[in-house]
Amino acid sequence: MKVLLGMGGSPDGFDALEETLTRARQAGDDLTVAVLDTSEDYDVDDVESRIRDRIADAGVDADVRQIPGHPGSQLSEFAEREGFDRIVIGGGQRSPMGKIELGEVAEFVLLNADTTVTLVR
Repeated sequence: MKVLLGMGGSPDGFDALEETLTRARQAGDDLTVAVLDTSEDYDVDDVESRIRDRIADAGVDADVRQIPGHPGSQLSEFAEREGFDRIVIGGGQRSPMGKIELGEVAEFVLLNADTTVTLVR
């Protein structure tokens, strides 16, 4: 399966990376990681470096690309243009009332992508 993981520098993104790397090892997925500029709190180049280190440690062959522009729309467009089977994104926290709360990027991708989306919480 051709899988696209979209992530910024948040802990949710790195949780999704770990789960996606595990699946890629087990299932032999063709993995690409799209590094998104999702926050002023994270430097995209530092995030990319951390991702590359983690992929190397996991022993998985994966492509890593920075995707500039609006994270949600660019991720969705990239997935469609490149023919990915699935988009994986991290996110989704529970509110005190037990309802799921999505970040802006996760919500945009879930509502707008034509590609199947997996949300890792």
